[in-house]
Amino acid sequence: MWWTVLALLCCSWTAHGINRVSLSRVASVRSLLRASNRLEEFVRDHQPDMLNRRFAQCYPPETPSLKLGRNSERLYNFMDAQYYGQISLGTPPQNFTVVFDTGSSDLWVPSSYCISEACAMHERFEAYKSSTFHHDGRRFGIHYGTGHMLGIMSREVLKIGSITVENQEFGESVFEPGFVFVMAKFDGVLGLGYPSLAEEVGNPVFDSMLNQKSVNQPVFSFYLSKSKLTGDHEGELLLGGIDETLFTGPINWNPVTVKNYWQIKMDGLEVQGASSFCPHGCQAIIDTGTSVITGPTADILTLQQLIGATPTSIGEYIIDCARIQSLPEVTIVLNKVEFVLTANSYVRKEDLGDTEICFSGFQAQEMPSLLGPMWILGDIFLSEYYSIYDRGQDRVGFAKARHTR
Repeated sequence: MWWTVLALLCCSWTAHGINRVSLSRVASVRSLLRASNRLEEFVRDHQPDMLNRRFAQCYPPETPSLKLGRNSERLYNFMDAQYYGQISLGTPPQNFTVVFDTGSSDLWVPSSYCISEACAMHERFEAYKSSTFHHDGRRFGIHYGTGHMLGIMSREVLKIGSITVENQEFGESVFEPGFVFVMAKFDGVLGLGYPSLAEEVGNPVFDSMLNQKSVNQPVFSFYLSKSKLTGDHEGELLLGGIDETLFTGPINWNPVTVKNYWQIKMDGLEVQGASSFCPHGCQAIIDTGTSVITGPTADILTLQQLIGATPTSIGEYIIDCARIQSLPEVTIVLNKVEFVLTANSYVRKEDLGDTEICFSGFQAQEMPSLLGPMWILGDIFLSEYYSIYDRGQDRVGFAKARHTR
């Protein structure tokens, strides 16, 4: 989940009385690395577990998330994140830009005591300046696939939009290895997954809101804009309800199958109405922290061939920009409802100098699951469909997003 980033039950849950958090879309880490001609080197040096092996001596041996191989079991990959928003911690408030991420459950920001180059490039929390700071004393470690983070636990007043959360547990990172953290446009991450997904950083933020009755309904929702025009609405996170003006048609509800990620059953995936993938059903994770759609390697390789994508030396897939209008539709079936993605949705366009390059928005990623093959639906899907996350009834809803352009 890393490069460019984002922003959002029953019909009675209207926009009245809910909290809006504006989201901004910026260049992802992947795009920035490509623009600086450093992407190939980065990918070569950051193969699975590379950082764990290289920096293992820097961590306490009992750190749980340091185990080799854990990389492949976690969903932390913000290289393609695009949407960010603002929060504040402390009294007086200290502002931070974060990824609002349904694919994790922890809240962390850089500490003023951080020794990594990445921290020097971002806002850092200065505990000594806050009158409401409480030192926790515990340590935490989080593995993000391309980097292992080490830090300390604290408690503070957290503000998100008009909502104030008292005594919120969060992590202050003191060591952030890896170049991704240096290049990232966000300071930290605010996870919106279930409590069981949290590594070691305590009660997730939305759970704190529920416990402190800070929201009207146990619901939050995301609207992610596709427009790239200056001044256009880029996205919103809505805490405590939905905004019916941001989508059209009915809401399709999907029960959560595992209360960890926002994980649901996916009935299938089709290309132009045929070539069905996972005909016996798969699992899908709804992840606002990445812009891509991922799936099992064998399926993704076949899918790339069906949409005419060709591989590069670093595992990306390029598409001829002139052929976009003739490429097939990809249909994702959730709870017997078809969600159609045109090539304009699943092809990512980037400007490299004076040249426009088109990349496939599908990537291979193996994730173990006892319930069948696992797919991840990121912003390529979520920018087409307004998404609603209902903790009260443990379900995820989708409706066609209303885009003005």
